[in-house]
Amino acid sequence: MEASPPAAAETMNIAERLSDYALSVEYKDLDETVRLEAKKRLIDSLGCAIGAFRENPVKVARTVVESSHSGNASTLLGRRTKTTSDMAAFVNGIMIRYFDYNDTYLSKEPAHPSDNISACLAVAEQEGTSGKEMLTAMVVAYEIQCRLCDAADIRHRGWDHVCYGLVSSALAAGKLMDLPRQKLTHAVNISLNAHIAMRQVRAGELSEWKGASFANAARNAVFSATLAGHGMTGPSPIFEGEMGFFKQVSGPFVLDVDGFGGRNGSFKLPDTYIKYFPAEYHAQSAIWAALEARKKTGSMDRVSEVEVDTHEAGYTILSKDKEKWAPSTKETADHSLPYMVGMALLRGKVDNSTYSAKNIADPKNLAFLKRIKVKEDSELTAMYPKHIANRVTLKLRDGSKVSVQVDDPKGHPNNPMSKEEVELKFSNLTAKFLDKGQARQILDFVWNIEKHEVAPLMGLCVLR
Repeated sequence: MEASPPAAAETMNIAERLSDYALSVEYKDLDETVRLEAKKRLIDSLGCAIGAFRENPVKVARTVVESSHSGNASTLLGRRTKTTSDMAAFVNGIMIRYFDYNDTYLSKEPAHPSDNISACLAVAEQEGTSGKEMLTAMVVAYEIQCRLCDAADIRHRGWDHVCYGLVSSALAAGKLMDLPRQKLTHAVNISLNAHIAMRQVRAGELSEWKGASFANAARNAVFSATLAGHGMTGPSPIFEGEMGFFKQVSGPFVLDVDGFGGRNGSFKLPDTYIKYFPAEYHAQSAIWAALEARKKTGSMDRVSEVEVDTHEAGYTILSKDKEKWAPSTKETADHSLPYMVGMALLRGKVDNSTYSAKNIADPKNLAFLKRIKVKEDSELTAMYPKHIANRVTLKLRDGSKVSVQVDDPKGHPNNPMSKEEVELKFSNLTAKFLDKGQARQILDFVWNIEKHEVAPLMGLCVLR
């Protein structure tokens, strides 16, 4: 890809430095571990997306796009229908995100970096790019979003983490479009200025937009890159300016771009977490702890009270709102620590059926939640985000206790999922849509995506 000559480092603003970085990363900079982990996350995201094909927000988005946004650039996952790349990023992004089963990164700000994949796939197909180029753009998107999450917490200031995705997806899309640095910088400027998202999407009773917020950011990022590619300029400096991101959203922060992966640091993608359960990541270790406590206890009739000790994020995001204690939507239930722990204890599993309307409304399930207490433990908070630890204690009617703490759930970088485990998750998610032969074709294609262009992958994902 062609890049403009970099400006002197001391005169470059953050958007310019990020654009210069995005263009500098090449496939050869990715070692075998990064390539393997990127493929795992692509398979994981495709499984989440195909599994969500018939879910209501997906059907709504697909209907809107198919009826009013015809195009021939990019394919809607599961269909042969093509649309514009920004709209494909939107629909496919909702599919990846809907089950709350795609990967996570936790730092000063939480994120789901695989949300960037919908933009990467859509633009890679539009541009006819190779699997090598797509994987490279994907790694760049992960790197930029995770580094921004390391730099500043915006959720406590009332802003949604997908604001960082406006930057990462715009840069990944623009890189795949082969934009020069100046135009790529304008893609960031346009995307970030025009599409800031509020944190209300994750407060109180959660709506279907929870799973669409980043998909919309990806749509806007791709559209912004397209505009910039055709010569549209955006407000600058978008981070440091008088009314820019620092002043309005994040507060000032320092971004050491020279320490990013491919320069003097390691890539962040392998540090992200693949989910074993379809549940908000802060609850993953709590679910493991609950399942282990259940094994040691047997019948929940023996339990008089359940104590869940968690970290600040587990309490603030998953427990403090009254709606989390009697969830009425799937989106609230999969962000409710008491509900997920309660269902793990009662049913011995947490899967997509956990969030069915029947289970959410079951009086027995809701009654059991009244036995649960959640509180922040300062020691667990101090371990965060190196460890995402939770402790579940069952107080039994005979006066005894069963207590289990899990620090690193399956899928955490300290306890990673293997290729075989990622394949099994993919197969379980897609079984009702793909026969074994088609699933195997998709898996083999992604494991060897560096040998292909991206477009044929979308054809392999057409559902029977």
